[in-house]
Amino acid sequence: SSRHVVVKTSSNHKYVFTLRTHSSVVPGSIAFSLPQRKWAGLSIGQEIDVSLYTFDKAKQCIGTMTVEIDFLQKKNIDSNPYDTDKMAAEFIQQFNSQAFSVGQQLVFSFNDKLFGLLVKDMEAMDPSILKGESGASKKQKIEVGLVLGNSQVAFEKAENSPLNLIGKSKTKENRQSIINPDWNFEKMGIGGLDKEFSDIFRRAFASRVFPPEIVEQMGCKHVKGILLYGPPGCGKTLMARQIGKMLNAREPKVVNGPEILNKYVGESEANIRKLFADAEEEQRRLGANSGVHIIIFDEIDAICKQRGSMAGSTGVHDTVVNQLLSKIDGVEQLNNILVIGMTNRPDLIDEALLRPGRLEVKMEIGLPDEKGRFQILHIHTVRMREHQLLAEDVDIAELAVETKNFSGAELEGLVRAAQSTAMNRHIKASNKVEVDMEKAESLRVTRGDFFASLENDIKPAFGTNQEDYASYIMNGIIKWGDPVTRVLDDGELLVQQTKNSDRTPLVSVLLEGPPHSGKTALAAKIAEESNFPFIKICSPDKMIGFSETAKCQAMKKVL
Repeated sequence: SSRHVVVKTSSNHKYVFTLRTHSSVVPGSIAFSLPQRKWAGLSIGQEIDVSLYTFDKAKQCIGTMTVEIDFLQKKNIDSNPYDTDKMAAEFIQQFNSQAFSVGQQLVFSFNDKLFGLLVKDMEAMDPSILKGESGASKKQKIEVGLVLGNSQVAFEKAENSPLNLIGKSKTKENRQSIINPDWNFEKMGIGGLDKEFSDIFRRAFASRVFPPEIVEQMGCKHVKGILLYGPPGCGKTLMARQIGKMLNAREPKVVNGPEILNKYVGESEANIRKLFADAEEEQRRLGANSGVHIIIFDEIDAICKQRGSMAGSTGVHDTVVNQLLSKIDGVEQLNNILVIGMTNRPDLIDEALLRPGRLEVKMEIGLPDEKGRFQILHIHTVRMREHQLLAEDVDIAELAVETKNFSGAELEGLVRAAQSTAMNRHIKASNKVEVDMEKAESLRVTRGDFFASLENDIKPAFGTNQEDYASYIMNGIIKWGDPVTRVLDDGELLVQQTKNSDRTPLVSVLLEGPPHSGKTALAAKIAEESNFPFIKICSPDKMIGFSETAKCQAMKKVL
């Protein structure tokens, strides 16, 4: 059996080794390898105090041990996967009945490669297991232990090591939580996008929260791209900016689409490659443990138009699209990137970019509903509320009801307009502009300021312009007989059908009759009484002088 000794280099420093005799070692001396000399602080020719060491088999047999592993020499680095299950079996075979201490360094040979090991942690084997009983007692940490045939070894990759470990005998690396713990919606200034955020989280981030080992076992691939689209002013850019803050990732790279383009040949494609260079380098170095690299493309339709749609012979746009396609999901796959594209023209984008594996999560950021408008108005008035600058008669819930079809940007504009209306009351109207400081102390933004701004300053781009249809029914509708009553009653029924039926989302009506019989007035009356938040009028008098193409564009915009 192997003999174990304690080597004392000083009164406080003792190191346990396992001895084996060798013919080339002179009697009265002990040979140590370089890692052993490093660990114990020994020098060649040094005199040491050696005494026998006896293990307490009930308490000092190693149940599980964790060792840190890296290539011994940098010149032997490769990216081949090493099976930790086979490594563990080889380790037990090579080092059976050998003493180990926490902090000990050693060299390990596997598949004709030399690895440097460092013992990180050891737990004693439960004595009841040695007797063939089921173990139940608590695991005991030990500083010195003996490897047996049924000891368990777990390999942990050294920090910044390029070593690629696979199999079950590897430790679960300490992973920083991907979601920032201090993050919340209101502080970030986002309102009305709760559902969109939860959908994006489910599709794009749920897999990144789990440890790489579980993701690997499921054969799951992370989502690499999100496309946010919708009308202007609804929070696409704001949402992308906050996704970067929500994650404990490095600062996202924000790129405006047109910035990529360059007048020199090949520079536009090089700009795309530079965006992905950091992610490629980190994936090469850290593999599955690489952090998330977020790249945000604002106005992505500027660089990713349908290939072949651009006039000219240079084909610069086409090559930029090709470069982006190959970087997101090409031959060399990157698993540590998240590309977020934003546009209000998703119809212009090349379809190859929208397939699963590239920008596969397509999220419409639409106009906020009443609850969303309440959240947005609350966020934009919270500072005024904190400093008592908002009058008590201002009811945010009432404003949310009145601002149908307002986008987030228009709601922010409404708050700004109300503030400027309130400030204007405190400016002296004399030969020079100055603030009346006595009255300025009592500055309050009132309900009247908000409603004055709603009436005069801010009109929703996607809302109902009352002036459009009010002119058609300026003098009211006179119900002179059954024909008028029947049209209005049938119109009311069709409105209810549109509101309530799931089977007929599109309802079309044709009012037919001689000129100047009141068809437009009746249509405007039906529209007004429907209380739909979105009413548009498409009329030939608004297209006077338009070309055929311009008429098509105008009708498309209305529809």
